[in-house]
Amino acid sequence: MTPSRDIARLLEIMAALRTPGSGCAWDLAQDFSSIAPYTIEEAYEVADAIARKNLADLEDELGDLLLQVVFHARMAEEQGAFDFGGVVEAITRKMLRRHPHVFGDATGETPAVVAGLWERIKAAEKAERAARGGGRDEQGALAGVPTALPALTRALKLQQKAGRVGFDWNDPRAVIAKIREETDEIEAALDAADRDHAGAEVGDLLFAVVNLARHLDADPERVLRETNQKFERRFAFIERALRARGKTPAESTLDEMDTLWNAAKAGERR
Repeated sequence: MTPSRDIARLLEIMAALRTPGSGCAWDLAQDFSSIAPYTIEEAYEVADAIARKNLADLEDELGDLLLQVVFHARMAEEQGAFDFGGVVEAITRKMLRRHPHVFGDATGETPAVVAGLWERIKAAEKAERAARGGGRDEQGALAGVPTALPALTRALKLQQKAGRVGFDWNDPRAVIAKIREETDEIEAALDAADRDHAGAEVGDLLFAVVNLARHLDADPERVLRETNQKFERRFAFIERALRARGKTPAESTLDEMDTLWNAAKAGERR
Protein backbone atom coordinates (compact mmCIF):
# COMPACT_ATOMS: atom_id res chain seq x y z
CA MET A 1 0.00 0.00 0.00
CA THR A 2 1.23 3.49 -0.87
CA PRO A 3 -0.33 6.92 -0.26
CA SER A 4 -2.53 8.28 -3.02
CA ARG A 5 -4.79 11.21 -3.88
CA ASP A 6 -7.36 8.69 -5.14
CA ILE A 7 -10.24 7.98 -2.71
CA ALA A 8 -10.17 4.37 -3.93
CA ARG A 9 -6.85 3.83 -2.12
CA LEU A 10 -8.34 4.99 1.18
CA LEU A 11 -11.26 2.59 0.68
CA GLU A 12 -8.79 -0.23 0.00
CA ILE A 13 -6.87 0.57 3.19
CA MET A 14 -10.06 0.59 5.24
CA ALA A 15 -11.14 -2.72 3.73
CA ALA A 16 -7.74 -4.23 4.56
CA LEU A 17 -7.95 -3.02 8.15
CA ARG A 18 -11.39 -4.63 8.50
CA THR A 19 -10.46 -7.97 6.91
CA PRO A 20 -10.75 -10.81 9.46
CA GLY A 21 -7.55 -12.74 9.95
CA SER A 22 -5.20 -10.21 8.35
CA GLY A 23 -6.62 -6.86 9.42
CA CYS A 24 -6.13 -4.72 12.52
CA ALA A 25 -7.51 -6.22 15.73
CA TRP A 26 -8.60 -2.80 17.01
CA ASP A 27 -10.39 -1.79 13.80
CA LEU A 28 -12.13 -5.17 13.60
CA ALA A 29 -13.42 -4.79 17.17
CA GLN A 30 -15.22 -1.52 16.41
CA ASP A 31 -18.87 -0.88 15.55
CA PHE A 32 -20.96 2.22 14.78
CA SER A 33 -21.47 3.07 18.45
CA SER A 34 -17.82 2.76 19.41
CA ILE A 35 -16.65 4.88 16.46
CA ALA A 36 -19.28 7.62 16.86
CA PRO A 37 -17.38 9.46 19.66
CA TYR A 38 -14.29 9.60 17.45
CA THR A 39 -16.39 11.03 14.62
CA ILE A 40 -17.61 13.82 16.88
CA GLU A 41 -14.10 14.45 18.19
CA GLU A 42 -12.68 14.75 14.68
CA ALA A 43 -15.37 17.26 13.72
CA TYR A 44 -14.31 19.38 16.69
CA GLU A 45 -10.67 19.07 15.63
CA VAL A 46 -11.66 20.47 12.22
CA ALA A 47 -13.46 23.37 13.89
CA ASP A 48 -10.44 24.01 16.11
CA ALA A 49 -8.06 24.18 13.13
CA ILE A 50 -10.42 26.66 11.46
CA ALA A 51 -10.59 28.78 14.62
CA ARG A 52 -6.78 28.81 14.76
CA LYS A 53 -6.64 29.70 11.04
CA ASN A 54 -4.13 26.87 10.56
CA LEU A 55 -4.68 25.52 7.06
CA ALA A 56 -1.97 22.88 7.36
CA ASP A 57 -3.72 21.43 10.41
CA LEU A 58 -7.07 21.80 8.65
CA GLU A 59 -5.87 19.63 5.77
CA ASP A 60 -4.78 16.96 8.23
CA GLU A 61 -7.95 17.12 10.34
CA LEU A 62 -10.21 16.96 7.26
CA GLY A 63 -8.44 13.74 6.37
CA ASP A 64 -9.16 12.36 9.84
CA LEU A 65 -12.82 13.33 9.45
CA LEU A 66 -12.98 11.72 6.00
CA LEU A 67 -11.59 8.53 7.53
CA GLN A 68 -14.58 8.48 9.89
CA VAL A 69 -16.98 8.55 6.93
CA VAL A 70 -15.04 5.77 5.22
CA PHE A 71 -15.00 3.71 8.45
CA HIS A 72 -18.78 3.95 8.94
CA ALA A 73 -19.42 3.23 5.26
CA ARG A 74 -17.21 0.13 5.37
CA MET A 75 -19.04 -1.27 8.39
CA ALA A 76 -22.37 -0.65 6.67
CA GLU A 77 -21.09 -2.38 3.52
CA GLU A 78 -20.12 -5.42 5.57
CA GLN A 79 -23.73 -5.59 6.79
CA GLY A 80 -25.11 -5.22 3.26
CA ALA A 81 -26.76 -1.88 4.10
CA PHE A 82 -24.88 0.63 1.89
CA ASP A 83 -21.34 1.47 0.80
CA PHE A 84 -19.20 4.57 0.34
CA GLY A 85 -20.46 4.99 -3.23
CA GLY A 86 -24.00 5.08 -1.89
CA VAL A 87 -23.06 7.80 0.57
CA VAL A 88 -21.54 9.89 -2.24
CA GLU A 89 -24.55 9.32 -4.49
CA ALA A 90 -26.99 10.26 -1.72
CA ILE A 91 -25.27 13.55 -0.89
CA THR A 92 -24.84 14.34 -4.60
CA ARG A 93 -28.55 13.84 -5.15
CA LYS A 94 -29.37 15.95 -2.09
CA MET A 95 -27.13 18.85 -3.16
CA LEU A 96 -28.65 18.91 -6.64
CA ARG A 97 -32.18 18.80 -5.20
CA ARG A 98 -31.52 21.51 -2.61
CA HIS A 99 -29.89 23.94 -5.06
CA PRO A 100 -32.55 24.45 -7.76
CA HIS A 101 -31.37 28.08 -8.01
CA VAL A 102 -28.05 26.72 -9.35
CA PHE A 103 -29.02 23.49 -11.10
CA GLY A 104 -32.64 24.31 -11.94
CA ASP A 105 -34.99 27.18 -12.69
CA ALA A 106 -35.48 28.63 -9.21
CA THR A 107 -33.97 31.95 -8.19
CA GLY A 108 -31.90 32.62 -5.09
CA GLU A 109 -30.04 35.89 -5.30
CA THR A 110 -29.31 36.45 -1.58
CA PRO A 111 -28.19 34.17 1.27
CA ALA A 112 -31.52 34.81 3.06
CA VAL A 113 -33.56 33.74 0.03
CA VAL A 114 -31.40 30.63 -0.42
CA ALA A 115 -31.76 29.73 3.27
CA GLY A 116 -35.55 29.99 3.00
CA LEU A 117 -35.55 27.86 -0.14
CA TRP A 118 -33.34 25.27 1.57
CA GLU A 119 -35.74 25.02 4.54
CA ARG A 120 -38.78 24.61 2.28
CA ILE A 121 -37.08 21.82 0.35
CA LYS A 122 -36.07 20.08 3.61
CA ALA A 123 -39.67 20.34 4.85
CA ALA A 124 -40.93 18.82 1.61
CA GLU A 125 -38.39 15.99 1.91
CA LYS A 126 -39.51 15.30 5.48
CA ALA A 127 -43.17 15.20 4.40
CA GLU A 128 -42.29 12.84 1.55
CA ARG A 129 -40.44 10.48 3.91
CA ALA A 130 -43.37 10.53 6.32
CA ALA A 131 -45.79 9.70 3.49
CA ARG A 132 -43.60 6.73 2.52
CA GLY A 133 -43.34 5.63 6.13
CA GLY A 134 -39.57 5.97 6.06
CA GLY A 135 -37.00 8.11 7.83
CA ARG A 136 -37.16 9.28 11.42
CA ASP A 137 -40.39 9.35 13.37
CA GLU A 138 -40.56 13.16 13.34
CA GLN A 139 -43.58 15.17 14.38
CA GLY A 140 -44.01 18.75 15.49
CA ALA A 141 -42.18 21.98 14.78
CA LEU A 142 -39.18 21.03 16.92
CA ALA A 143 -38.62 17.60 15.40
CA GLY A 144 -35.32 16.66 13.83
CA VAL A 145 -32.86 18.36 16.18
CA PRO A 146 -30.30 15.67 17.16
CA THR A 147 -30.09 15.07 20.89
CA ALA A 148 -26.34 14.42 20.63
CA LEU A 149 -25.58 18.02 19.65
CA PRO A 150 -23.73 20.20 22.18
CA ALA A 151 -26.34 21.70 24.50
CA LEU A 152 -25.78 25.30 23.40
CA THR A 153 -26.06 24.40 19.72
CA ARG A 154 -29.16 22.28 20.32
CA ALA A 155 -30.79 25.10 22.29
CA LEU A 156 -30.06 27.45 19.37
CA LYS A 157 -31.58 25.10 16.82
CA LEU A 158 -34.68 24.46 18.94
CA GLN A 159 -35.20 28.22 19.28
CA GLN A 160 -34.71 28.75 15.56
CA LYS A 161 -37.37 26.15 14.77
CA ALA A 162 -39.79 27.63 17.31
CA GLY A 163 -39.13 31.09 15.88
CA ARG A 164 -40.10 29.97 12.39
CA VAL A 165 -43.65 29.24 13.59
CA GLY A 166 -43.94 32.53 15.48
CA PHE A 167 -42.94 31.49 19.00
CA ASP A 168 -40.36 34.22 19.47
CA TRP A 169 -39.69 37.73 20.73
CA ASN A 170 -39.30 40.59 18.29
CA ASP A 171 -36.85 42.61 20.39
CA PRO A 172 -33.58 41.48 22.03
CA ARG A 173 -34.50 43.68 25.01
CA ALA A 174 -37.38 41.34 25.74
CA VAL A 175 -34.86 38.51 25.98
CA ILE A 176 -32.76 40.59 28.36
CA ALA A 177 -35.85 41.01 30.56
CA LYS A 178 -36.24 37.22 30.52
CA ILE A 179 -32.59 36.83 31.58
CA ARG A 180 -33.20 39.17 34.52
CA GLU A 181 -36.29 37.13 35.42
CA GLU A 182 -34.25 33.93 35.43
CA THR A 183 -31.50 35.43 37.59
CA ASP A 184 -34.16 36.65 40.05
CA GLU A 185 -35.50 33.09 40.27
CA ILE A 186 -31.99 31.77 40.97
CA GLU A 187 -31.54 34.36 43.71
CA ALA A 188 -34.92 33.46 45.24
CA ALA A 189 -33.94 29.77 45.27
CA LEU A 190 -30.64 30.64 46.98
CA ASP A 191 -32.50 32.75 49.56
CA ALA A 192 -34.64 29.68 50.24
CA ALA A 193 -31.48 27.57 50.61
CA ASP A 194 -32.70 25.37 47.74
CA ARG A 195 -29.51 24.80 45.79
CA ASP A 196 -31.02 22.03 43.65
CA HIS A 197 -33.74 24.38 42.41
CA ALA A 198 -31.19 27.14 41.88
CA GLY A 199 -29.10 24.76 39.78
CA ALA A 200 -32.10 23.84 37.64
CA GLU A 201 -32.86 27.52 37.12
CA VAL A 202 -29.32 28.01 35.80
CA GLY A 203 -30.38 25.81 32.87
CA ASP A 204 -33.24 28.22 32.17
CA LEU A 205 -30.79 31.12 32.38
CA LEU A 206 -28.42 29.50 29.89
CA PHE A 207 -31.32 28.83 27.51
CA ALA A 208 -32.33 32.49 27.71
CA VAL A 209 -28.72 33.63 27.10
CA VAL A 210 -28.58 31.43 23.98
CA ASN A 211 -31.77 33.14 22.85
CA LEU A 212 -30.15 36.55 23.29
CA ALA A 213 -27.13 35.42 21.26
CA ARG A 214 -29.49 34.24 18.51
CA HIS A 215 -31.26 37.61 18.40
CA LEU A 216 -27.87 39.29 18.06
CA ASP A 217 -26.87 36.91 15.22
CA ALA A 218 -24.06 35.53 17.42
CA ASP A 219 -23.38 31.81 17.48
CA PRO A 220 -23.37 30.85 21.20
CA GLU A 221 -20.81 28.06 20.77
CA ARG A 222 -18.43 30.40 18.95
CA VAL A 223 -18.72 33.34 21.36
CA LEU A 224 -18.37 31.09 24.42
CA ARG A 225 -15.32 29.44 22.84
CA GLU A 226 -13.81 32.89 22.28
CA THR A 227 -14.56 33.84 25.89
CA ASN A 228 -12.89 30.64 27.08
CA GLN A 229 -9.79 31.58 25.10
CA LYS A 230 -9.90 35.10 26.54
CA PHE A 231 -10.13 33.70 30.07
CA GLU A 232 -7.15 31.40 29.44
CA ARG A 233 -5.13 34.28 28.00
CA ARG A 234 -5.83 36.64 30.91
CA PHE A 235 -5.29 33.99 33.58
CA ALA A 236 -1.96 33.12 31.97
CA PHE A 237 -1.05 36.82 32.32
CA ILE A 238 -1.86 36.60 36.04
CA GLU A 239 0.32 33.50 36.43
CA ARG A 240 3.25 35.13 34.62
CA ALA A 241 2.99 38.30 36.70
CA LEU A 242 2.82 36.34 39.95
CA ARG A 243 5.71 34.11 38.89
CA ALA A 244 7.82 37.24 38.39
CA ARG A 245 7.07 38.04 42.04
CA GLY A 246 8.02 34.55 43.11
CA LYS A 247 4.44 33.58 43.88
CA THR A 248 1.71 31.23 42.61
CA PRO A 249 -2.04 31.91 42.39
CA ALA A 250 -2.60 29.67 45.43
CA GLU A 251 -0.24 31.90 47.41
CA SER A 252 -1.96 35.12 46.34
CA THR A 253 -5.10 36.94 47.43
CA LEU A 254 -8.17 37.32 45.25
CA ASP A 255 -7.72 41.11 45.33
CA GLU A 256 -4.16 40.73 44.06
CA MET A 257 -5.24 38.46 41.21
CA ASP A 258 -8.22 40.69 40.38
CA THR A 259 -5.89 43.68 40.03
CA LEU A 260 -3.73 41.71 37.62
CA TRP A 261 -6.85 40.58 35.72
CA ASN A 262 -7.81 44.23 35.19
CA ALA A 263 -4.27 44.94 34.03
CA ALA A 264 -4.56 42.12 31.48
CA LYS A 265 -7.85 43.59 30.22
CA ALA A 266 -6.34 47.06 29.96
CA GLY A 267 -3.39 45.67 28.03
CA GLU A 268 -5.70 44.05 25.47
CA ARG A 269 -7.53 47.32 24.86
CA ARG A 270 -4.33 49.23 24.02
